[in-house]
Amino acid sequence: MTDPRDPLLTELLGVALEAGRRAGALLRDGRPADLGVAATKSSPIDVVTEMDIAAEKLITDFLAERRPHDGLLGEEGAATEGTSGIRWVVDPLDGTVNYLYGLPTWAVSIAAERDGRAVVGVVEAPVRGETFRAVLGGGAFLNDRPVRCRPAPPLDQALVSTGFNYVAAVRAHQADVAQRLIPRLRDIRRSGSAAVDLCDVAAGRLDGYYERGLHPWDLAAGALIAREAGALTGGRPGTPPTGELTVAASPGVFEPLQALLEDFGAWHD
Repeated sequence: MTDPRDPLLTELLGVALEAGRRAGALLRDGRPADLGVAATKSSPIDVVTEMDIAAEKLITDFLAERRPHDGLLGEEGAATEGTSGIRWVVDPLDGTVNYLYGLPTWAVSIAAERDGRAVVGVVEAPVRGETFRAVLGGGAFLNDRPVRCRPAPPLDQALVSTGFNYVAAVRAHQADVAQRLIPRLRDIRRSGSAAVDLCDVAAGRLDGYYERGLHPWDLAAGALIAREAGALTGGRPGTPPTGELTVAASPGVFEPLQALLEDFGAWHD
């Protein structure tokens, strides 16, 4: 049983909060008007900016200084084995296209895992002025205010968010799934940031969220925050969240949403 008052967890949370604050400030204040492009990932849509890379370097340098024996997995390629049993899972800029276009829904996501299990999560959304955080067993917080997921409505009154892959064929299938879901729900939203969507489930702004194709750095912090706010998370029935499928929702919405996604083959390419 994890004790949220464990001094190690308190230390990890402090480190994550400071790293997130610094990276968020760098991204917010340093965003150039012409925003040069450093590279591309799977398509020209999925842009990796110079600021994205700079933010990961800031975070990894900070973690190496404060916690030199920890491991690290970062979106922009940072990967080191540690000896402490702690691994940091970092997305320096979740919502890259939003950031590129000057939209506010982007975030820095930082999680600490102990022996493979997320124990600390921080999602910093600077333009929204919001810092989400959670320690395993200690609840979820937004700017130091406790948050809880919404009471479960009937599924046809549930507001659900999703995301789309950058590969055209996968996007087409995901659009088909969304089209089939819409008549069963209140509505579907698409924010462009998995980390923010998971935190919005935690804060009661969404009843549920699902997406295919996420990586560990996309969901490690946000999924912990959602769970600590009372939401359920998983993948396909009986599995944890994975790249195949991630679902997070209020209890009562989670299972029927997951069942529909299974029926509609949301996990297919």
